Order: sequence, then structure tokens, then C-alpha cells
Amino acid sequence: MSAAYDTYDYLSYWLGRGYEHKAEALAIREFLQKIKKVRTILEVGAGFGRLIGSYAFRAKKVIVTDPSSKLLRIARDRFRDKKKFRFIHTSLENLPDKVRGGSIDLVIIIRVMHHLKNLEESVSILARIVKKGGYLILEYPNKRNWKAIIKEVLQGNLTFPLDIFPKDLRSKRSVKLKKLPFFNYHPDKIQSLLVSNGFSVIEKRSVSNLRSGPLKRALSIDTLLFLERYLQKPLALLSFGPSIFLLARKKG
Repeated sequence: MSAAYDTYDYLSYWLGRGYEHKAEALAIREFLQKIKKVRTILEVGAGFGRLIGSYAFRAKKVIVTDPSSKLLRIARDRFRDKKKFRFIHTSLENLPDKVRGGSIDLVIIIRVMHHLKNLEESVSILARIVKKGGYLILEYPNKRNWKAIIKEVLQGNLTFPLDIFPKDLRSKRSVKLKKLPFFNYHPDKIQSLLVSNGFSVIEKRSVSNLRSGPLKRALSIDTLLFLERYLQKPLALLSFGPSIFLLARKKG
């Protein structure tokens, strides 16, 4: 993410996306049940604080970061408990200068990975911040989601599911204008990076599996979430959905 979000109406983006928001909050809450004790939680790229309510109740201290001063100001206005919340205006790259290494029980990073220019460096930074035995909840956009596979295979790209290189979804014009990158990642690439940085993956969930215009128009949010609850774990085995959530623990 970058300060480009200072000029983007990100709150309006989430209008009409109640299912996607609640599906992500569901995955986070399910992961939290597998963590016995959390004292400090840090969310990287928290934006306007959309997901804070899904995890803040578990920790005594919550650190919220974002490179957008505009979004961070909105989050600060929503969560005013100064003893509990700390807000830091920073990018992920500069986070080690703001937060002591090995000091965080749980780091959460949702809808951020797709904008990162250096994936290897970013995962290394996350690993340095999490304490030994601490946890990471990481979301990444799934290159191998079912829609993408069908599209590529129909276009004759039969080896697409095996291609581990990130796919940049920007148009040629956006690349030329040097707009924010928008990468989708192969699950094997993310998994191997976590392992090489000292993490073991505890659980994987496929999220927003029913993200379809016709389905969202035909079914209520409650019905979609009822189905989503029972689909996230089994569909993770197939890396089915557009968004993959991982719960990982740092060795130590």
C-alpha cells in the first residue's frame, strides 16, 4: 500500500461489499480461537480500521499502522482508547524503525500483499517483528483461484496452475504511469517464503468463495456467510477462492 490511498475513496469501495468484509472477519475470528494468549496485536495496513473490531478484544495493546495519513486519521477517530490503541503512520518497509523487533505476539496483514513491490523483503520484515512463538495472520490474493484457472485454460495456457511467478493485474498504461502494483500470488510461493523465514503454517482458509455478482444478488448476506463458514477450510485444500488467509506461528 502507499500514500496513493490518501486520494482514493476507500470507504466507498466497501459499500456493497458486506459479504466480503464479514467473510474476512470470520476467518480472523476462527484463527484467534487457535491462539491461547495474545498481549499485543499489530495490524499492518489497517486502513480506516475496517477489521479492528474483529480482533481488538483479544489484546491489551493494539498497534495500528498505515501509510495513508487520511485513513489512519479515520481509524483513530473510531477507536479513541489511548491506553489500548497506538496509531503509527508508516509503510511496511519502515516499520522496523517504529516497532521493536521480536516484540509482537500477533501481526495481522490483510489486503496489503498485492501492493508490495518486494515480497521477500516484506515477509522478512514481518518475521523480524513477530516474537518467537508468536503468530502471523496473513492474507494474499490467490493467483490460482478457480476463476483465473478456467480463464487461462480456455485461453490455452494449460501450464498456468504450475506457474509460481506473481501475476501483475495492472494494465500496460498503469504500469507506464507507475501506479501501485497489484500482484496475485501462487500459494506455493507464499508458503515457501513463510517457511524460509521461520514460520510454520497452522491453518489455511479460502475466503470470499462466493464472491459473485449473481450469487450476491440472489442470496442474502446471512445465507452467504452461513455457506462461507463451512466452505473456508475444505476449499482451502484446493486454493479455490480469490483470497487465501494463513495462520502461521514463528518457531522458537
